[in-house]
Amino acid sequence: MARAAGVTAGLSAAGSVLGLVRDQGIAHLFGAGAQSDAFLVAWTVPEVAATVLIEDAMALLMVPAFSAVLAQGPRGLVRRTLPRLLALLGVLTAALAAGAPCVVRVLAPGLADPGDAVACTRLTALTVLSFGAAGYLSAALRANRRFVAPAAIYVAYNTGTVAVLFALHGRLGVQAAAAGVAFGGLLMILVQLPGFARLLTARPAAASAASGSVAPNPLALTLLAPVVVYTLSRQAQVLVERYFAAPLPAGAISHLNYAEKVAQLPMALSVMIVTVTFPVLSRALAEGDREQARRRVERDLALACLVVLVGASYVVACAPQIVQFLFQRGEFTARDTAATAAVMRVYALGLLGQSLVGALVRPYFSAARPTWYPAAAMGAGLAVTAVLDAAAARPLGACGIAAGNAVGITLTAALLLRGLGTRSVAVRARAVAPGLARCVLAALAATAAGWALAARLADPALAVAACAVAVPAAFIAAALAVRAPEVPHLLATVTRKGRP
Repeated sequence: MARAAGVTAGLSAAGSVLGLVRDQGIAHLFGAGAQSDAFLVAWTVPEVAATVLIEDAMALLMVPAFSAVLAQGPRGLVRRTLPRLLALLGVLTAALAAGAPCVVRVLAPGLADPGDAVACTRLTALTVLSFGAAGYLSAALRANRRFVAPAAIYVAYNTGTVAVLFALHGRLGVQAAAAGVAFGGLLMILVQLPGFARLLTARPAAASAASGSVAPNPLALTLLAPVVVYTLSRQAQVLVERYFAAPLPAGAISHLNYAEKVAQLPMALSVMIVTVTFPVLSRALAEGDREQARRRVERDLALACLVVLVGASYVVACAPQIVQFLFQRGEFTARDTAATAAVMRVYALGLLGQSLVGALVRPYFSAARPTWYPAAAMGAGLAVTAVLDAAAARPLGACGIAAGNAVGITLTAALLLRGLGTRSVAVRARAVAPGLARCVLAALAATAAGWALAARLADPALAVAACAVAVPAAFIAAALAVRAPEVPHLLATVTRKGRP
């Protein structure tokens, strides 16, 4: 597990860095204006596809299914599911490409010139098929404890996107970014095919206590519908944001996008923890070991919260310096930096909720029985987000939209935590909450220390580097001072020799 987490962390970090290079390239070539807004409307398609078909729905459905047939081998499950899945995704891809003008009108009705957005949407529609296939391969490999290729998919994706963007932007304009997205989706599949082929030809594992179990059809409507509705509701937060940002002055959608991409990096790293441990949780529940599942969920919650709180402190402390260092060049001006940094700080307030949602939803869908509670919780959070965005978009601009996102996702996290014990794994919320509260206090202290340090350093690169050291150090010191129980345990785990 430790080696898998290390490999996944390294490759995920590399993918995130390349994602920043992609965003920097778009900012440099197109700034934060009408062209970048047009691409980002089309970018909604791969964003939704990644959430539904790679990170959430596909994993939540297929990892437990592949875990349940681990002893028998995956070939029977693949024959029952993969052809039907590819056929369905092919139909959806064709429909989305044909209906691109309608999609753009729905997503961003306030765009002055939707032509580029429509052309880009037709190209990004291809990711529905490619991301779906990539997500399926990832679920199969992760369930069988093969993490390298799934962790490398975003390295391949962003490498392909950046290469096409810089090779063709002079000829295609902003549509080169969309073509790069389509090409990157194909690379996601190719990087995993060798490992998947070896998995299909490998001999089944030795029989175990759960070897007689037969995975229910993960594409059955009773299992599929709750997961898909949940993931679409979660990703609909982005749709709501862009809907209310479209009538704002040009650049608002871009400011929201750049801020969100950077601010959510800590959340992505924290969710990486539960991505690696999800097969373990699914296997424990498949074997009926509720106590192991409970310990796994509680440990995942503690570690995910630690990671995201340190990251949120860093983002809030030096947001202007981060944006200036990453993006302020070419067409991206100092005004864009100030607007993006302000939005980023507001987004960061919802990072703990984002991380908790990612960690808490997996136990709900690990057991092979349908549950609509996560979809209902996400629907409640989405409704709050929409109401707050509608009220705050005009007076507060993009910052008001980001605030609605933070409040809505935090409400969803609270609802998921409240309902977990009666519907899946009986997490001891009263035992977990005090430690989490102490970590929040440590995060506040680390944020103050980082903010003060960043304000004293004129060079943004120096401020970014110095805060990267000072904020985690201040967090650890404050956490030890308030006796947050998870931090000493984490330090002992990291420094322990001879054991994973």
